[in-house]
Amino acid sequence: MTKNVQNQLDLLYDILSEHSEECCGSVAECQQIQRLVKSMIAEESVTDSVLQKHLPAIYDYSRQGELVQNLDDHIESNRENLQQWVNAINPPTIG
Repeated sequence: MTKNVQNQLDLLYDILSEHSEECCGSVAECQQIQRLVKSMIAEESVTDSVLQKHLPAIYDYSRQGELVQNLDDHIESNRENLQQWVNAINPPTIG
């Protein structure tokens, strides 16, 4: 994995984990998620098969978040998904 891809994943992790923990976010963050995921899909830069499967759903989440009337409700209703995606990007360590 190149440094650029790791930087993208780090940023994606930061935004998604903040959404998951704080249950709030901004349209600009949703747009940033879209750009990151779109780039990773187009460049086929993510080699982890579990994460690859999540990328389209993450993109859809961010696209819907850009369009909804109440972004905080959208984030709250996707809290479980957010946690799965965060864990796929950076699996929790045991112990």
